[in-house]
Amino acid sequence: MTTIAGLASDVDASRRTIIRDIAALRDEGFVIDTEPGRGGGLSLDPQSIQTTPRLSVAEVFALIIGVSSMRAAGNLPFSSLADAGLSKIEKALPSDKVRDLRRLLDCLYVGPLAPQVDLSNLGEMDPTLLPAFETTFLKRVFLQFQYRDAKGAETERHVEPQAMLILPPLWYLVAWDPSREDFRHFRMDRIRAPACAEGASFRRRIVPFDDGVRPIRIV
Repeated sequence: MTTIAGLASDVDASRRTIIRDIAALRDEGFVIDTEPGRGGGLSLDPQSIQTTPRLSVAEVFALIIGVSSMRAAGNLPFSSLADAGLSKIEKALPSDKVRDLRRLLDCLYVGPLAPQVDLSNLGEMDPTLLPAFETTFLKRVFLQFQYRDAKGAETERHVEPQAMLILPPLWYLVAWDPSREDFRHFRMDRIRAPACAEGASFRRRIVPFDDGVRPIRIV
């Protein structure tokens, strides 16, 4: 426990500089608690040093969807500990990052995969997908990409991303396709070269999901 005056004396800086630096540290994700009154002061949560400064919203989101996917597939051991850890990470994020993370989670759904779905041609997902999703879901801008359908035909798509759907082991982008005036499900392992399109934004739509599909939440 220390005080602003004590910090100012230790580093030979003004009180205003110390207050500004504390605010900057909090913006970076460090958890700094304050205790008013005689004997009070400032204290730094040491756990926040190890986690939040190194984690972006996209990284935390990737952890959450990874855990959620394993849980939906029924192969997540120690799930309560995983939930508790994710909850602590989220609480240690700066308020603006928490807001962005919650907006991303609002677009995330999970459900069971129909047994008749063919998994013989399951491929790898493009690593640039998640950064593109972060931008398009938060800013509500169109996403364009190359898509290969089940028959191998390739097309260029320009869509409004509305949700991410996990049906383990398949992951889907659920989007409104203006050219077809309807929702479409795009398997993520068939998407290539995703890019956020410049121009007008779009509105959030209510996606009609099948029974058994539910939104993802963390404790």
